[in-house]
Amino acid sequence: MNKHIELVKKWLGDPNSVTKKELIENLDAADAAADAAAVAADAAALAAADAAADAAVAAAYAAYVGAADAAYAADAAVAAYVGADPADPADAVDAAAWVKKYEELTGEFGEV
Repeated sequence: MNKHIELVKKWLGDPNSVTKKELIENLDAADAAADAAAVAADAAALAAADAAADAAVAAAYAAYVGAADAAYAADAAVAAYVGADPADPADAVDAAAWVKKYEELTGEFGEV
């Protein structure tokens, strides 16, 4: 399971179990990971374009799926940080929605 998702799920389970500092650090790290994955996806897509059409499509798809995984993790981290108000149930709903998207895309399911 993605460590950024794990922290968001911990926060969803108990908002007081994660500090604001941990949420900020998680946000920064998840955002950096998403940026790096997007760069890698672009490079993989360009390299794959030189291969046969079927191989290029498969490689680009795999690269962008990896980038989407990282992006969903970053979005969940953002939702948890921005919505770190345990008194507002809508904040937890936003973070939970991004965690669900990540889990559906990766097939990695865990407990909140």
